Amino acid sequence: MRKRDSLQAVGACALLSSTVFALWQVPMKTYITTPIYYVNGAPHIGHAHTSVMADILKRNRIAIGYEGKLTTGCDEHGQKNQEAAAESGLSVEEYLDGRSAEFRNVFDRLSVEYDYFVRTSCPEHKQRVAEIEQRMYDADLIVKKEYSGTYCTGCEQFKKPSDLNDDGRCPDHPTLVPEEITEENYFLKIEPFRDALLKHIADHPDFVQPEIYKTELLKMLSEPLEDLCISRPKRRVSLGVTMPFDDDYVTYVWFDALINYITNINWPEDEYKAWWAECEHLIGKDILKTHGVYWPIMLMAIDMAPPKRLSVHGHWVGAGGLKMSKTMGNVVDPIEVMDNLGSDALRYYLARNARADADSQISVELITQAYNSELGNKLGNLLSRAGKFAKSRFDGKVPERGSGAVDDADEQLRKQVMEACAPFAKKLDLAEIPYATQGLITVCDHMNNYFADQAPWDLIKNEDTKERCAAVIYVTLDCLRLVFEAFSQVLPTTSAQALGLLNCTVPTGGDEAWVPGLDKLQAGGDLAEISTLYPRAA
Repeated sequence: MRKRDSLQAVGACALLSSTVFALWQVPMKTYITTPIYYVNGAPHIGHAHTSVMADILKRNRIAIGYEGKLTTGCDEHGQKNQEAAAESGLSVEEYLDGRSAEFRNVFDRLSVEYDYFVRTSCPEHKQRVAEIEQRMYDADLIVKKEYSGTYCTGCEQFKKPSDLNDDGRCPDHPTLVPEEITEENYFLKIEPFRDALLKHIADHPDFVQPEIYKTELLKMLSEPLEDLCISRPKRRVSLGVTMPFDDDYVTYVWFDALINYITNINWPEDEYKAWWAECEHLIGKDILKTHGVYWPIMLMAIDMAPPKRLSVHGHWVGAGGLKMSKTMGNVVDPIEVMDNLGSDALRYYLARNARADADSQISVELITQAYNSELGNKLGNLLSRAGKFAKSRFDGKVPERGSGAVDDADEQLRKQVMEACAPFAKKLDLAEIPYATQGLITVCDHMNNYFADQAPWDLIKNEDTKERCAAVIYVTLDCLRLVFEAFSQVLPTTSAQALGLLNCTVPTGGDEAWVPGLDKLQAGGDLAEISTLYPRAA
């Protein structure tokens, strides 16, 4: 090779290397959404669950180097909200402001780090909804016709006979008698897009997770789709976005609400595209049809791709598997739980026990039991014992772990802790959260057994075993540090407190991704005053 050619090759390699490096420096994106919640009732455990799971996913991905965006919030339109506002005696604006503030307060207390709090009454959102409707109307995808059908006010949806139970009622709202309605409305043609949606699902195997819900979605798409009613006459429902081509109608509340997922990221400005390409919707199994059938087709109708993924989860039921109801007295109020146990107690129970492919049991008693026996006894108590021992016997400092005092029991425990923390150092999926959380609390059993077996209170008594005692305390505290680093994605408040006691900081990701590592606790570093992290609850 001639010298000039050689230099050109070197230059090309250097350019390629710098390009690869530049790409490596650009953080990957993750855009996580929750449904937006009706404000006709107070925030409940289902709202708390989905928003907390979304927050855990966002914290996880930011910790490992992603640029993250999370949206949650309130749906302020529709018949249910209109009726609730009228019953309150407040003006519609006062009612919506108060209820939305209530939801925001609950999510703030739960440490949900949302980037945008949705309110569908926002003028910018309403403008974009009207733009989309006008596009569809101009493309001859919207028709006006008379329709007769069975209407569930709880869902604010027309129902087919196959959607109802044996009593002729909606399974999700069995106490409500569906109405038989005949009225003229606007409809979106969705059957022309069914084959394209089926192809999208086939081409993207991870579009719906877990698999059980993909099977359910395919069943919904196995027969021709009826046109989707996308309006309500103002004489019946006035709280909503006025149809741009007919002032006598407002937009169907679900059609309006679904569009928040793109208005939140500034659609149709170019900046939305990078976020939309990485969009993941967290939804309950009861709204699979709206998100898995109607929403993707709405997007296709304006030449947009469906979201990257629908991550679906089951519901919460009371102890014994009974449906939660005020009559049964088994409703779990997230505010009451946080008042009594703190926000991390609720976050922990939700993360530890939620199953994506099935319903899960919850009660105040079960949350309290998990808080006391797992967070208190297994995690908080070990931090207190080991920390106070170091404070009293090692002059309030982290002891040195002498190389000559290494034991096989140390290495076995350290390996177990690294394995338990590893899931939080990769991109977690919704269905993996309970198993990863369970892994962390399980390794706390090993840590407690190690501490009891090594008996540092005996080792400290003899000069010959004092170095070994120091090693045991160092290994225990360093393992606790690592566990709390991983737990900071689930328990942000108490993990920050625990790491503060150890004179450590919470890993935040950003410029440097979090990687689990051992021996990062600074020997000789000062320990803060050791306080009780999880005070026992009655």
